[in-house]
Amino acid sequence: MIGNKTVVYTSGTFDMLHINHLKMIEYARALGDILIVGVNTDELVASYKSTPIIPFEERIALMKAIKGPDVVIPQKSLDHTDKVKKLNFDIFVVGDDWVGKYDYLKEQGVEVVYFPYGDGISSSGLKKRIYNNYKKLQDKANNHLPADAEVKSR
Repeated sequence: MIGNKTVVYTSGTFDMLHINHLKMIEYARALGDILIVGVNTDELVASYKSTPIIPFEERIALMKAIKGPDVVIPQKSLDHTDKVKKLNFDIFVVGDDWVGKYDYLKEQGVEVVYFPYGDGISSSGLKKRIYNNYKKLQDKANNHLPADAEVKSR
C-alpha cells in the first residue's frame, strides 16, 4: 500500500497483444488504485519458452499506450520477492496457467489472484493459427495448377 492506496501488480509477456491480455489488465485495474504492469524482457521469456514474436521494445510501448496501467516497467525475473519490497504492491494478478507458482508471495502479505483465462485466445494459439494458415497458403502457391491439368515434358 502506498498512502491509503491499494497497489496491484500484474505481469506477462504480452506477445501478440490479444483480448485475454486486456481482460486481465482490466480486472487487475479494478482491484486497486494503482496498477503496475511488468512486461517480460525477451531474455526472460527465452529462459522459459520460445522467443516472443513482438520485440520487447514494442510490447512495452503497447502496454504504455493502452488504458489501464498507471506504470509500466520491464520485468527481468519471475521471482517477485524483491519487487514486493520495492513497489509495495498488495495484490498480484497473473494468468491461471501459473496456478501455485506465486503462492510464496502470500507469506509477504500479498494477495495472489490467478486470473482465469478460460478457453479461447492465447499467444501460443495465435502463433499456431498463423503458421497453419501460412502453410496452407504456401501449399496452394506451390500447387497452383488445377488437378486435371496436363503438363507436357520436353
